[in-house]
Amino acid sequence: MGESAILGLRDRTQPNGIQGESPMIDNHVYLEHVSSNKTEALFVALMLLSLLLFAWRVMSTSIEAWGIIFFCLFAFFLFYSLNYRTLLIRLDAEALQLKFGLFMWRIPLRNIQACFPDKTTLWRIGGAGIHFTPLQGRYRAMFNFLEHPRLVVALKVKKGPVQDIAFSTRSPDVVMHLIQEGSLERGDSAA
Repeated sequence: MGESAILGLRDRTQPNGIQGESPMIDNHVYLEHVSSNKTEALFVALMLLSLLLFAWRVMSTSIEAWGIIFFCLFAFFLFYSLNYRTLLIRLDAEALQLKFGLFMWRIPLRNIQACFPDKTTLWRIGGAGIHFTPLQGRYRAMFNFLEHPRLVVALKVKKGPVQDIAFSTRSPDVVMHLIQEGSLERGDSAA
């Protein structure tokens, strides 16, 4: 990535690279930890509701089908509330890396065809977390929260069936500029 873009961002951060909610830039690496109070509240509320429904079924009858279903929902939302708490965005001279708990996706900058803001509504996406869906004739992986804007990275070469990757960021203009600049430095075009 260009030294000018990195230096411009360093000027806006403290020596440790952190200023409140600002992303960290150091040694030509962009790091951003994205979290969402709304998303976390939703997952915790669904987890607690499922736990209460499970307890109600166990106390009113023995463990039966509904009790098992409520327990499975509780386990599912417990996993979601722990795993999808923070999205880590790491961008260096070689690749963009997205990490959501146990799940990580690495995109070499040379495989990025374009980067642009995502205008897809949350209703179409289906919520927060990691989702896969066909969208406008392309298959997309999404790492997103209920709040924060999203960027889409179009891949030159598919990774499995995935042609686009969308992700939430608090700094879409900065991240988009760094991705485009990193791809341009390699002699590629990222629009």
